[in-house]
Amino acid sequence: MSEPDAAPARRELRIRKPYFDLIASGVKTVEVRVAYARMHKIQPGQDLDFVCGEERLPAQVVRVARYTSFEEMLENEDPIAIGGDLGKNPQELLAVIRSIYPPEKERLGVLAIGVQRSTP
Repeated sequence: MSEPDAAPARRELRIRKPYFDLIASGVKTVEVRVAYARMHKIQPGQDLDFVCGEERLPAQVVRVARYTSFEEMLENEDPIAIGGDLGKNPQELLAVIRSIYPPEKERLGVLAIGVQRSTP
């Protein structure tokens, strides 16, 4: 008799304050990350803690989409759900994302992680 698959471990993601606040307010429902090998382990149903300084915000992964570039991601995802008001100008949002992740990181691929806040 085989054992059921264990739920993925709760994971912490460090995040900058403006984006932490957008998740806390419910505006930001898509977190963008470069597809580092360790990020490929994130999967729907997994519990996350977004961490900014001493603040923590529990959330759950509802979906994970993979893209080859930030442009492809922005063609397929809601920019407001990624950057709040900044998403009203997708080119400006793209510039901000690229200021965080340089081209050599983008070449690893892009993850759009759909999240919803949860209670601790």
